[in-house]
Amino acid sequence: MGIKSFQGKRDESQGKKDEQILVSDYMTTKLITFKAEDSLDHVINLLIKHKISGGPVVNAENELIGIISETDCIKHISESKYYNMPTDTNNTVGKYMVTDVDTIDKDMNIFDAAFKFISSHRRRFPVVANGKLIGQLSQKDVLKAAIKVKGNTWK
Repeated sequence: MGIKSFQGKRDESQGKKDEQILVSDYMTTKLITFKAEDSLDHVINLLIKHKISGGPVVNAENELIGIISETDCIKHISESKYYNMPTDTNNTVGKYMVTDVDTIDKDMNIFDAAFKFISSHRRRFPVVANGKLIGQLSQKDVLKAAIKVKGNTWK
């Protein structure tokens, strides 16, 4: 009598596609946003109060027009101190924000987003759909996703 098959019982999970963990599953949707006409003092106070390092700048239609960060605020402060000038009360977010903003897609896999963080050295990415700001993904959000995956599937 010959051997019919060398294969053992097949794993039932074989052939099933792993569900993707998307940016939209972990992005923050309740954001602190700024307007271009906001003062830097206002931004600095909100950054400190909410313990955040920056935030998106939007127009009246909630379209992303820039990002303002602690670094942008510090640059302004250090420049005024270097020249021994008082900080100008008319300094606005629009003057100091970064306008060339990288965004991330809500349907991107969270681990592809992690690679984008590594390669870009950014701390956060705004998530935009149809030109409107819908959320933000931070490095901490990626870490939360990794812990959840590790707890469920990694051994």
